[in-house]
Amino acid sequence: MSEARLWHAVDEYFTGRLLGDDPDEALAAALRDSDAAGLPAIAVSPLQGKLLQLLAQLQGARTILEIGTLGGYSTIWLGRALPADGRLVSLEYDPRHAEVAVRNLARAGLGERTEVRVGPALESLPKLAHEQPPPFDLVFIDADKANNPHYVEWALRLTAAGSLIVLDNVVRGGRVADPANDDPDVVGTRAALELFGTHPRLSATALQTVGDKDYDGFALARVVA
Repeated sequence: MSEARLWHAVDEYFTGRLLGDDPDEALAAALRDSDAAGLPAIAVSPLQGKLLQLLAQLQGARTILEIGTLGGYSTIWLGRALPADGRLVSLEYDPRHAEVAVRNLARAGLGERTEVRVGPALESLPKLAHEQPPPFDLVFIDADKANNPHYVEWALRLTAAGSLIVLDNVVRGGRVADPANDDPDVVGTRAALELFGTHPRLSATALQTVGDKDYDGFALARVVA
């Protein structure tokens, strides 16, 4: 068995033992409808989705900001961690993706506590800040990687001490560690990690992962001030 096939097999084993063998219909339907609509197959894995849910629950999150909705698969995982009066705002660039996500969220019973805002996130974020919402307890960043440092900066403006920021897809196939690589996604991710490591308001770490998403990883930062 190849290394990659072994990673997938172990993820299948973990998924069966920890998430159950019976598929969650709302989550399965979200993936099916996203695929049928031609959305890229880049949603988080089930195990990663459950990790996001657990992080939100450990936070006692009442407010969540997601940057990058896609078809709403990760949004469902996060939304299920909220109390009945909780609020999740998800920002999505592509109107077609947003339409799919809104339908998926409604079918999952999360329509009332989730809101998908359409447009470039760097335009949506100033508008959101202008509304002066309560600090978000958790921010999940999973959008265009070139703008990662800008998303981290906005996350800092929209959070408070104790909030959690999760930055996905930070390994870039290992290219993040190659100083000669000037791919915009790599450069943006590197700059975001630099912020995570040097900003006085953040305490952070990053982990490499293998599994259904092959070789990947995420960074995690707690707002400390």
